[in-house]
Amino acid sequence: MYENFLDFEKPIAEIKKKLDSIDRSSLHGNNEYKDLEKKIENLYIEIYSNLTPWQKVQLARHPERPHTSDYIKHLISEFIPLAGDRKFSEDESIIGGLGKFNETSVVVLGTEKGNSMESRIKHNFGMARPDGYRKVQRLYKLASRFNLPIITFVDTAGAYPGKEAEQRGQAEAIAKSMLVSLRIESPMISIIIGEGGSGGAIALATTDKILMLENSIYSVISPEGCASILWRDPSKVQVAADSLNLTASHCKKFGIIDEIINEFPGGAHRNYLKTIESVGNSISNNLKQLIDIEKNQLVSSRNNKFLNITSNIF
Repeated sequence: MYENFLDFEKPIAEIKKKLDSIDRSSLHGNNEYKDLEKKIENLYIEIYSNLTPWQKVQLARHPERPHTSDYIKHLISEFIPLAGDRKFSEDESIIGGLGKFNETSVVVLGTEKGNSMESRIKHNFGMARPDGYRKVQRLYKLASRFNLPIITFVDTAGAYPGKEAEQRGQAEAIAKSMLVSLRIESPMISIIIGEGGSGGAIALATTDKILMLENSIYSVISPEGCASILWRDPSKVQVAADSLNLTASHCKKFGIIDEIINEFPGGAHRNYLKTIESVGNSISNNLKQLIDIEKNQLVSSRNNKFLNITSNIF
């Protein structure tokens, strides 16, 4: 069982410690072990059915959640990575390429945070530069040219805010990615698998269908940023999380996303393969709905969808 418990999981951690100390060689010890296992299972169900927005923020950021590379590994066969924006450089915070999903040829891409210090630095913690978003545009246009469906995975705190990114046109690159998304004729599905932060996430989530894992978040700003701007007090981070309506249920209620993919009690990081399988099933069901829609209708519906989102918000 996974050993690093979050603060709100302390009751489970205490029982787990007792569980580890039991000698199961005796009949009594074995029965006690089974009783405690059942108690842990029930606690997971109880705790995970009543999570606060801040607790979901913690889960969305959990380093052991499946990342884009994990979904590609398990769901996409014959994956061929494609690199570079053909203008400046390769941005490894965004993985992209060609592959097959259930024997259907697709273009797949997504933000990658990494799962070790070395890989996190390599992928810039999932924060893309302009080169990354221009790579996104290149792959979108490639997909449209060959009528390939597009699958994107979103897990980013936001676009990289460094000086060099701004100098190379960060805002323009994000806006252009959204514009290209609204014009191409391929079916598009995005899945928010962890954090969906600001314009850096929207650049990959301007799609026909937006799916979201139950314990992921999607927001215009992080709770920390919101607390700093509105209250100038970092201790207000939980209040900010409550106010931002950033959970999957909030996003579904306001029409920001189309579908919530349920997570098993304990979160995606404790149910790694089951979560990936659930995401795969959801992609499959939504792709079947989109793949036969006429191109003009697909583009029109996508544009109307985002016009309606903005009109509802503003």
